[in-house]
Amino acid sequence: MNKSWREGGCHCGKVKWRALTPDKAEAERCNCSICSMSGFVHLIIPARDFELLSGAQALTEYRFNKKIAVHKFCSHCGVKSFYIPRSNPDGISLNVNCMNSNSFEALKITDFDGVNWEQNAASLAHKSH
Repeated sequence: MNKSWREGGCHCGKVKWRALTPDKAEAERCNCSICSMSGFVHLIIPARDFELLSGAQALTEYRFNKKIAVHKFCSHCGVKSFYIPRSNPDGISLNVNCMNSNSFEALKITDFDGVNWEQNAASLAHKSH
């Protein structure tokens, strides 16, 4: 699998990062309450393939339910461009909407039933390895 470094970040530009992602990537559009409200499309990668370039001081975090997922938002513009997902606490979930999706050779987005998260989360576990 070929991989390339891609950049992303928040709306105001204070938070910037780069990530080593597959050139032919698969992402999930989740229908859970927080993802559907925020328009988050997940591209989960190993944490070792993520580098925060700027904006650490601008990030604020939000945790809910079991308090495992670490949702990180820009405190200036409110955009969540990445976070540490509950399904992959050893990984990072990138918001494809905060990246140049044209930089991928192919990008397949599938629907993920996050409303029934407990029954479906195991299908994501392999993504951060």
